[in-house]
Parts: sequence; structure tokens; C-alpha cells
Amino acid sequence: MRKRSAATLIAALVAASLGAGAPNPRAEAAEAGVDVPPPTGGSAGLGVDLDTVTIPELQARMADGSLTSTALTTAYLRRITAVDPKIHAVLRTDPTALRQAAASDIRHRSGDTRGPLDGIPVLLKDNVNTRDMPTTAGSLALADSPPDVDAALVTRLRNAGAVILGKTNLSEWANFRAAKPTSGWSAVGGQTNNPYVLDRNPCGSSAGSGAALAASLAQVAIGTETDGSIVCPAGMNGVVGHKPSLGLVSQAGVVPISAEQDTAGPMARNVIDTALTLSVISGTSRPGGPGDLADELTHPSSLRGKRIGLWRLPSLGPRVDALMTRTAEKLRTAGAEVVEVTPPYQQRLAELEFPALLSEFHRDIDAYLATRDGPRNLAELVDFNRTHPAERTCFAGQELFEQALAAPPTTDPGYRAMRAELKDLSRRSIDETMAAHRLDAIAAPTNPPAWTTDCARGDNDVIPSSTPAAVSGYPSLSVPSGFVDELPVGLLLMAGDHQDGGLLSLGAAVEHRLHAWRAPRYLPTVGPDASR
Repeated sequence: MRKRSAATLIAALVAASLGAGAPNPRAEAAEAGVDVPPPTGGSAGLGVDLDTVTIPELQARMADGSLTSTALTTAYLRRITAVDPKIHAVLRTDPTALRQAAASDIRHRSGDTRGPLDGIPVLLKDNVNTRDMPTTAGSLALADSPPDVDAALVTRLRNAGAVILGKTNLSEWANFRAAKPTSGWSAVGGQTNNPYVLDRNPCGSSAGSGAALAASLAQVAIGTETDGSIVCPAGMNGVVGHKPSLGLVSQAGVVPISAEQDTAGPMARNVIDTALTLSVISGTSRPGGPGDLADELTHPSSLRGKRIGLWRLPSLGPRVDALMTRTAEKLRTAGAEVVEVTPPYQQRLAELEFPALLSEFHRDIDAYLATRDGPRNLAELVDFNRTHPAERTCFAGQELFEQALAAPPTTDPGYRAMRAELKDLSRRSIDETMAAHRLDAIAAPTNPPAWTTDCARGDNDVIPSSTPAAVSGYPSLSVPSGFVDELPVGLLLMAGDHQDGGLLSLGAAVEHRLHAWRAPRYLPTVGPDASR
């Protein structure tokens, strides 16, 4: 894949969406003969369907005066009130949201807007610092007082005119506390449910962000990932999630696991909104408007001539494998060449990643806790959990905390050799595979069908597809691929270092061809656990 700047390709995606109309998943699914439930995201008097509307469409309406940010924000706040009691995805809403929206409306009326996210409601995962709302990482240890300053990405969102709508629940401490945790559970927020089937799990630590988007509780959301925690919730909740290249989005003010792998990233119901949000939080927006750069991008709806390597991962079960076969055929029909691949070194990556993360977590969480009221280091946090029974109402363990306390420091030569080998092998696993097969991207199933949430058992989530991009620091993007019964499965796309723009462009083309999204029906349960 020829490397182009993320700013160039994001701008071209906007231009293409405005010029040709963004894909309409509901209309395309109906055309393909898929049984599509009636819209659930409509809002009386708003004139848009919250399930399917895109940011460019919203901005066009706000530009011509037929929609205001205040009306849009009010619609999302009402939807949170009506729908969130089913899924428990939103921890709190920002009491200033409507004031933020009103300020955006003034800018729109005066022609002084700040870019594509001006007036757009955004939810933040609750491990992203906000100076005016609690940031808890799901733990009661951080619940008493907000941080002193916003995370750097929140500053970018505010400067871009986005409406900070509130905070989403997450797996406590981003799923880095217990050996067998339950994703989507925190002592602060309780259990987040999958909107498609309520007794099923939303996956990964950005569980609340994924579930909130599936339920159309905001236009976009921010998640964070160390390994799988953006892309798995995106796949399992039937939305889009982008894990950016390491360093593209600032880590400042985000509760850490590892500086060597952590990144925040955008999540949305479509690729164009995901790309626009990345352009803001990464600072890759460019002045002059999207039309200036449209001719620099191949039309994003074309897959002709693209080469995609399919990593099947049959361990995720025969029904997921059958879905991958159907997905590959759809991509071939659209002109892509799909070849089967198996990236090397995966067993060694699995052996090395966790021990390295233990050392890095101890270093990085101590540095973060020193900036907050409450426990000042990991040892004090372990003591806090032992003395607060509410921290043990779903699962009691904090084995990863205890192992991190005993792990060698990051100054240890053994640790350094381990991280160097991880970086080398993870990058080679992608680079060598792409070079050998002349690929534009590697594709794999993002997730199995959602497992039944069970505090006693914990997660059923051995999902290896996210690891190569996560450990290497390369970008990955999950787009909806289809369903197993009523449960969404994503297609994970991976590419080389800082090829985020090209990956988003390819993802938009894949999204357009697969048209796999459909609104959740909030079913109480379905049949046996289909996750294997």
C-alpha cells in the first residue's frame, strides 16, 4: 500500500461522502434482501435517523439551518434516558452539554465553525481525563474528585467544537486487574450489556463506548486499546473502531496500561465518522476544507485491484469461519483479490506480551496515580481493593495487580530484551506477510459471537487477531462483517506503520460492499452460547 498522510485521505473521504452520499447501511441491507428491523434511532422533529446519519450529513443540515447542535444534543440526551437503562453503557452525562451545543449553534450561524466535529456529541471512555467530570477507570479508588486537567485528546475535541456528552462505562482498569475478569463490568458502573442480546457480553475494556454507539446514544465515542479493547467492542457491538498507529493520538491524561502499546482511538457507526474523529484527536485536520484534497484519493467505494490477505482463525468457530468465507466472496465480487495468509510468530508474541505488560503497567500506573487523589501507587491500590467489598461484587481477583508488583522493572535487561523481541517480531509478522503477498491489508475476524456474561466464569475471549497490530503499534480497523444468529461479528483490517489513512479508505470501501450493519433489537437472550 502506497503510504499517504492520514490528513490527505481523511479529507478525501469527507469529500467523497459529501459529493456522492455516504453508504446507507439500512437501504443497502434491504436491497440485498436482509430482514432489517424498523429504525430505532429516529427522533421526532429532528429530521434525521440517529442510527444512520453521518457527520457530513449533520454538518450540511447545520450549515443550512435546518438542524441545530442543541436539537441534536437534546435528542441524544433523551435517547440516553430512554435506552441506557437496558444496557448501562453511560456512566454520566455532562451537565454542560447543552451549553456547549448552544455555543456551537452561535458559531454555525456566524459562519465561524471549527471543523467537522463542531456541534457533534461525543462520549468518552471513563479512563480519559476530564477536568469537570470524574475519571474513574471504573474504580471507586478514583471516584472522589476529577483530574486537574483534561487529557490532550479532550482538549483537541473541545478546541474543535465537539460537544462532550458524557462518560462511558468500561471494564475496570481496562481489564488489567483480574486473571479472569468479566468485560464491561466496573465497580463504578456495574455491568454493561450487549444491545443486540442483553445477556451477552460487549467485549473489551471499551465496552461502554461500543454498546453506546450500537444503541445510538452519541454520534461518536472514544475508546482506548492496549490489545483488542477498541476493536473487539466494535466488532461485538456491530460498529466501527479504529486503533490508531502508536503515537498518532497523545496518551497524555489517559489511564495507562503500557506506553509501548496504549492508544486512544475513535469509534462510530460508520467509517467516515471514525475518520473525521481521528482527524481531530490526532491533530491531522488540515485547513482549507476537504475539497482541496479530493483528487489525491482513489474513490473510496472501489475495491478493484486491492489485495487483501485473509487470516481465517478457525479457532473462533465454524460459524465465524463460514462468515469469513462469505465475506471474502463479497470482496472478490467487488474486484478485490483475497488470498489466505497466516502471519508468523504468533505463538512467540503470545508468550512474551503479557510478561512485558506487567512491568510496563507497574511503571505507568504508578506515574498516573501520582497525579490523582486516592491511592498514590499500585501497592496502595491493591490495599484499597482488599478493603472495599464493592470492588469484589462481580469478581474478586486482582492477580494482575499482584503479578505486576512482583514483575521486574523496565530497567531490567531481561525485560528490555523481551520488549525488543516483541517489537521486532510483531512488526515482521505484518510487514513480511504484506510483502510476501503484495497486500494492501491483512483481514481477520475481529471477534467470535458474544459470549454470555457470567461473573463466576469470566470472559471467553481468547481472540488473537488484534495482537499483531497492538504489539507492533500498527493501525487496525474493525468494520461490521455480518452476524451469527443475532450477534455481530467484525472484520479486522491491519496495515503497516502509520498507514491509518489508507486503512480507513480501504475500510470505507469494505464497509460499502459488505453493508453489514443493522440496528440492535435488545433481545433478552438467544439460544445457547454461540461464541464457540
